[in-house]
Formats: sequence, C-alpha cells, structure tokens
Amino acid sequence: MIDIPYIRVGTAYYKMVKVPTISGHFNEVLTHWNIETIRQDHGKDYLSKVPKYDGFTCIPNHIDFKQEYQNFYNTYSPLGKDPKEGGLQTSLGFIRHIFGEHHELGLDYLQLLYTKPVQMLPILCLVSKERSTGKSTFLKWLKAIFENNLTYLTNDSFGSQFNADWANKLLICIDEVLFNKEELTERIKYLSTTNINKLEAKGKDKREVEFFGKFILCSNNENNFIKIDGNETRFWVLKIPHLQKENTHFLEALIEEIPAFLYFLKGRNLSTRHITRMWFSPGQIKTPALKNLVRHNRNRVEKELASLLLGAMEHFDITEINICPLDALQLLSRTRIKTDITHLRRMLKKDWKLENKDNTLSYYKLVIWQDATMHLMEAKGRYFTVDKSFLLENFDESMTD
Repeated sequence: MIDIPYIRVGTAYYKMVKVPTISGHFNEVLTHWNIETIRQDHGKDYLSKVPKYDGFTCIPNHIDFKQEYQNFYNTYSPLGKDPKEGGLQTSLGFIRHIFGEHHELGLDYLQLLYTKPVQMLPILCLVSKERSTGKSTFLKWLKAIFENNLTYLTNDSFGSQFNADWANKLLICIDEVLFNKEELTERIKYLSTTNINKLEAKGKDKREVEFFGKFILCSNNENNFIKIDGNETRFWVLKIPHLQKENTHFLEALIEEIPAFLYFLKGRNLSTRHITRMWFSPGQIKTPALKNLVRHNRNRVEKELASLLLGAMEHFDITEINICPLDALQLLSRTRIKTDITHLRRMLKKDWKLENKDNTLSYYKLVIWQDATMHLMEAKGRYFTVDKSFLLENFDESMTD
C-alpha cells in the first residue's frame, strides 16, 4: 500500500480512509477528498507527491495482487491475511458439515474462489428450516477470508436498479432470501453466467463493467425460496443439518485458521476438471435439496395432471401411460384449473422432456367419467408416454404436502 493516503484519478482526488468496525478491525475505503483541503493540511508542494492514475479498473487476484495496471488504479481489495502453514482441523470439519457428501466439491469451490476469482461458479444455496445450522457462520467466515470483496444484500437491495455497491464484488451473499418474483430469479440466473454488467449509481449514468461476482443464497425456506424449473442447472442447493454442539467461539477458531486454510487451498490439487462454463457439471451438483425445490416449484396444472395419471397407473397396475395433449385437457376439464392444448403440449415437451410419436398410432386413452370411474379406451394419435417412475420422482412428495 502507498505511504501517501491520497491518489488522483483523472481530475478527482481521493483519500484511503480506515473505517473502524465493531469487531475492532478496519475497512479501507476510498473517499472523495477536496484538493484545497489537501493543500491546507499538507502544503501546496505535497500535491506533486500524490500518485496519479488515468482511471479505475477492477482486476481480482488474491495470489499476485497488483494495485496498478497500466496507470489505472485497481479497486479490488487485497486480502489482509497471508497463507501460512498450520493446523486447519476446525476449517475442514466445518466444510464437511456445510457440504456433506460434496465436501471435496466444496473445497474445489473455495479453492477456485481463491485461486481463479474470475471463474464462473454455480449459485450456492444453503437451506434449512432448522435453526443453529451454521449458514450465517459460513457467510461470516467467508467475509473474514475475502474481506471487502464480499458484500451482503437484502432481497430489496438486490431488486433495486442501483448496484454500485456490489457490481465489483467477488461474493454477493443474500441471507434470508425469498425471491417470489420471476424477474429476480431471471436476474440472478443471468448475472451468474455473464461477464458483463451495467453498473448504475444514484445520480450517475449507467456504464458497462466486467462482472465476476458469485452468489450465495441462504434461506430457512427449503421448498420455495426461489422460482426455478426442472431444467435449471445453475443452482447448487445444499440442505444444512443442525449443529450437534454449539460453540460460542467457533467463528473465532475458524478465523484463526484462515492463513493455514489459504496455504492449504494454494497447494491443493483440485478434485474436479473444468467441464462446463460454471466448472462443475449439473450431475456433480445435483442434490436431493435441489429436487425438493424443483418439485415445489411445479405449477398447479402439472401437479393436477400428474396426480390424475399416477392415480390411473395405480388403479390399472401399470408403469406407464400414453397421453395426447387433448386427452390431458379433457382430464383436467373436471377440475377448476384453466389451461389449453398449446400450454399442455409445451409442458409435456419442455418441462417433462417427453417426445411424442412421429406418426399417428393406436394407443389406449385414459378417460374419467362423471362418476369418477376410469377406463382405458382405444384411440389413435401422436401420443406421449409418461413413466410412473418420472411422476414419483418429480411430483409424489409435492402432491402429498
């Protein structure tokens, strides 16, 4: 860090000030400073000593950090703790608690954050309806590791058009998240896979910036804290178990091990290869918690049709059933749910990932009469085949809620 606390960027002057925190540490912040004030405090000759830059840039690097790039001032914050060999029993145990069977992937995730900060990574979601699970402790630990490069947001602040306070951060953490609007889900999905974002501050014009942020969401709502469908591959959802034993000094123990943990990450071999744009493959980060979330995001039309088909399969003791969109419409006409053939055809193809027959063929059509009796009648059409295993895996739990 430069000895002189001032810099000139373009024609404006700034001072690096240390803002004290409750924990007794300091956050370094660049603050606008008046040129006349600098003259009054240090004399007119002092200005010639102030480092001068053409503009700001933000280039993340934790291992080989540089404050200046081609006469541009780097606004990314260097880490305050240097890697140092030591014990890390508490840290590794905590990672096993948070990531469970995925703890090696969890180590890869943290290693990539530290060694390859521009690498796109999945949206990490920590969920549990239980209290005292360690979700908030995990965020506080990451804050202690990545310091000013991690920021906390609320649901409202993420939905705001102004993003100057988080657009250049490595980690954007949202605790107690509840995205009940589809536009918020679409926004976070877009940001998780883009390298460009529009930075907007109050009273200033939008400008395009490089974006390398990763999102971590925490919620006590395991079933529907966000709206996603069965095709989604960007979310890594982990259900966090209850901590068996609470330790009031647990966070302090984790923080004490940070130098040793960084040393470990720096020298560790990754357990995975770079397979997709978000490093991990969808199969690697697929979890029961993700399946549960998808199940509860199914719409009423899907749930009702699945319930009718599953009931018919159990009634006739069969493991699959053939159906055309018109059949589905006629079955659903007995309910109060409104839909149409176009929506049903799109649902069967896109959401259920089924393919209909290329030609018109004979099949047995499910019919439910007014007295609720079921029959399979011979018919012809370009039908879809629905497996019982698909319905049980994707709908059974949500239909019994």
